[in-house]
Amino acid sequence: MKISTDLDKNIEYLEDLFADFGDLVKRKFPIGSSLRRWAYVIYLDGMTDRGVLEQTILPRIMAGSQKPPEMFFHREMSLLETLKDGGMTTADLREETDMNNIVHMVLSGDTALLVDGDEAGILIATRGWPNRGVPETSTEVVVQGSNEAFTEVMRFNTALLRRRVKDTNLKIKQSNVGRRSKTDIAVCYMEDVVRPEVLEEVEKRLANIAVDGILDAGALEELIEEDIATPFPQCQITERPDKAASGLMEGRVAILVDNSPTAILVPATMNSFFQASEDYSQGWEIMSFTRLLRFAAAFFALALPGLYIAITTFHPNMLPTLLAFKMAAAREAIPIPAVMEILIMEFAFELLREAGIRLPRPVGSSIGIIGGLIVGDAAVSAGLVSPLVVIVVALTGIASFAIPNYSIVSAFRLCKFLVIALAAALGLLGFWVALIIILIHLASMKTFGLPYLFPFAAGDVNGYTDFKDSLFRAPITFMKKRPIYANPDQQNRQQPPNLGNPHRKE
Repeated sequence: MKISTDLDKNIEYLEDLFADFGDLVKRKFPIGSSLRRWAYVIYLDGMTDRGVLEQTILPRIMAGSQKPPEMFFHREMSLLETLKDGGMTTADLREETDMNNIVHMVLSGDTALLVDGDEAGILIATRGWPNRGVPETSTEVVVQGSNEAFTEVMRFNTALLRRRVKDTNLKIKQSNVGRRSKTDIAVCYMEDVVRPEVLEEVEKRLANIAVDGILDAGALEELIEEDIATPFPQCQITERPDKAASGLMEGRVAILVDNSPTAILVPATMNSFFQASEDYSQGWEIMSFTRLLRFAAAFFALALPGLYIAITTFHPNMLPTLLAFKMAAAREAIPIPAVMEILIMEFAFELLREAGIRLPRPVGSSIGIIGGLIVGDAAVSAGLVSPLVVIVVALTGIASFAIPNYSIVSAFRLCKFLVIALAAALGLLGFWVALIIILIHLASMKTFGLPYLFPFAAGDVNGYTDFKDSLFRAPITFMKKRPIYANPDQQNRQQPPNLGNPHRKE
């Protein structure tokens, strides 16, 4: 709908649309001492920075209302142009002729100014939502490095990225998704480094979203994933601006969602989920050891319970004789099979994990530790499970906590039960069949056109350079090439000195 030149008609439309809005602030006032014209301002209380609006913008317009507008007409300027060019000190304003856009921006926290006789309005950027500032990281904690985290205000998040990447090639395209929520999103990328086909695919998937509302980055992640049948994440969620900035310089695309304190990084191969921000803040020797430890932890989190069931139930002869006797003695009084022991303890551990998340933070950690000790000790004392089962389940849980990304941990938690089921049915044969099924599934996956298992699969496409940042972390001076995510024309990330202007497009 176009804005009418009749101000009363515009007011009637807006006030009918915003009926029963208890937080709506509106005012009609005159401008000019002679040839008096009327103006109308409208905004939402609580979404707007009233200090900026009522102390720097409205007073200037009101003061200017004492001057006759005809003094400007010799320059062939309309009253709206006069107000825009000389009546307001803020630089962030624009004209708008579509009433639907006016309504959307008012709902987003901006202020609209309409003038009688003009078929356009002025949108003034006065957004000032309640927020908690820049918080500290809570899920991706590091020993050494930045502790800043994204917040729920998208504009703060774009500023955190700009602060780390001072390059004119960093582009931020803003749009909105959701027919009703109109949630603001920002697609961030390095124009010269990103693969054009990846950026095109991201924009295509975002454009195809047709839902009522997007309230969190997790919902958007699910809508842009290629395969919804897999438990393995195809997008990387991070709360750390430094990780997002690093991903941008590698050629990845970051998607910021308003009201969500996280960013979505795409593409995301399995290797990226085992990389943490502190990997590049400490020496490559200890970080390589830590990286190998994470991959080993992932295998134990997936396979340890199933391996225990397969060996104790079907292949006890594989154990050393003394260990086999000790295990048999420990299980002598247990009335249920080994697979039921594992399932009981795994179920109890999952309950404790979930309870620890839902409870307040000071109480949650205590409940997890004390609950685990009490439940494990009580189950052993009652003769329901053997002590070795408690050890196996505890080691499995500890191994899952060593993986730095929660999304990939959730995938291993689900796949673990597939390994348990096949190992309980077929022994070691079922154990290996389950692992092969999972491996085949991972090898068949792609993330925005890239193999999910890269660089462990198809590593030769990038000259095997990505292996320098996979199972181990090579010294930074050795990692001269960008990962596979980057545009093939921009593979070099270590340039000779005095190469020229870094902002210049090649």
